Amino acid sequence: MKTNLAALNKALTAIEKGAGGSFLQTAAAATLRKLVEENDALSDLDRHDVTSFLSNDADSSGSGQILGILKTMGDTMSSTLADVVAKEEASVASFDALIKAKTAEVEALTAAVEEKTVRIGELGVEIVQMKADLSDTQASLIDDKKFAAELAKNCATKEEEWAAVCKTRSEEILALADTIKILNDDDALEMFKKTLPGASASFMQVQVSEDALKIRALSLLQAAKAGKKSDRQRIDFIMLALRGKKVGWAKVLKMIDDMVALMKEEQLDDENKKEYCLKQFDHADDKKKGLERTEGKLETAIAEAKESISTLTEEIKVLGEGIVALDKQVAEATEQRHEENDDHKTLMINNQAAKELLEFAKNRLNKFYNPKLYKPPAMFMQISMHKDAPPPPPEAPGAHKKQDGGGVIGMIDTLVKDLDTEMTESEMTEKFAQEEYEEMMADSSAKRASDSKSAAQKSAALADAEVLVDKKGEELTSTQKELMATHEYIGQLHGECDWILKFFTIRSDARTGEIDALGKAKAVLSGADFSLVQKSVKRFLRK
Repeated sequence: MKTNLAALNKALTAIEKGAGGSFLQTAAAATLRKLVEENDALSDLDRHDVTSFLSNDADSSGSGQILGILKTMGDTMSSTLADVVAKEEASVASFDALIKAKTAEVEALTAAVEEKTVRIGELGVEIVQMKADLSDTQASLIDDKKFAAELAKNCATKEEEWAAVCKTRSEEILALADTIKILNDDDALEMFKKTLPGASASFMQVQVSEDALKIRALSLLQAAKAGKKSDRQRIDFIMLALRGKKVGWAKVLKMIDDMVALMKEEQLDDENKKEYCLKQFDHADDKKKGLERTEGKLETAIAEAKESISTLTEEIKVLGEGIVALDKQVAEATEQRHEENDDHKTLMINNQAAKELLEFAKNRLNKFYNPKLYKPPAMFMQISMHKDAPPPPPEAPGAHKKQDGGGVIGMIDTLVKDLDTEMTESEMTEKFAQEEYEEMMADSSAKRASDSKSAAQKSAALADAEVLVDKKGEELTSTQKELMATHEYIGQLHGECDWILKFFTIRSDARTGEIDALGKAKAVLSGADFSLVQKSVKRFLRK
């Protein structure tokens, strides 16, 4: 079109300057002649005039009319060229917008694929780590169960051994008590007087004075008091009673018995307290470890839920943007389809009208060149043609010789054929475009429904994840409070039990020594020389 327009402008310039003869010898003149022959907008008379002008020299008459026809053609061609350029620029802009939207969609989807690929890798690593932790935990559980079984077995054995020791000790104490009772009997004393050789080797010193027994008992109590750092006032009461003159020995012996019973009761209380502390420490430690494990699991669950919330939010955002972009593309494609359909309809109407006009022109030529092929037009056509017929042409100079009309009629047939071909191509193009549009609409509808469903599912999953975060957060807060209370309870246990656990052995040993000293003091006050009794009993038992 630009080439034709350039040739037309050259012709106009040459005609206006009066250099039409030189212009007719150029290639632009041949291009213009071909353009005039193929231009459907010109009437047959105008086309004949321009063709005649371009076939003769530039001095032919009617150059002003030719100039007007060419200017009209130029204006029409310039307007057509401007419309084509505008449509092309609009198509380019639409295409660029489509490419931009598709590029953004591809980038968003690529980012989503990369993010999910990274997430898959991270989850794979976490799964491997969790499997390793599971294996370690299972192995540790097996060891713990084995240790618990061995501990239960050992505890049962130790309990049996402790029962045997307690039973043996009780039997031993009973035997010693019976032995002392036997040896302290009056008949035994009389027998020892007769059988033992002298006072230095006698089994029991009978001639010991009351003061000597008191001094010996006080020395034993003083020794017991020296090794005891607390609760010495009870021994002080017994020593004070021994030094006094108003309290009898029977009362002192009763005080010793009461004190021994009290210390045994205290020992039993310490043992119960120790057992209670150990059990409470063990129970509190187990509870603390369980709460710490629960706290770790809850923190992990909350972190995963928050990460899921972030991922779902981003995915919902991407899906929403994709749906908006898809709707925009569908709207643009629908608008474009309407425009193409309107263009197709316009083309079909114009081409059909052009075919009818060409057939009418061909019939008119046949009337002149081939009367046998002439077909009288219908009345309405005649009326229409009469109504729309152009004004009569100006008189031509000289006589005109009738020429062969086969070339012109053949050209009209070619034009009709070209119009049929163009209409067929337009129909096929319209059919294919409509099918592609319907397929695009179906695919777009399916994708929009899929994206909307996915967005709804992800929104539901997002809501569930937020509820889970709140629920796990409440559980974590409760667990942390319970763990804090457990730590406080353990601190209270330490404040209550550390002292008894630390000094249990020392207190037990001191109490045992004190009971032993009180027993010796009681034996002395009962009239027995304890060291001598031990030696004499051993010698008596050997005999």
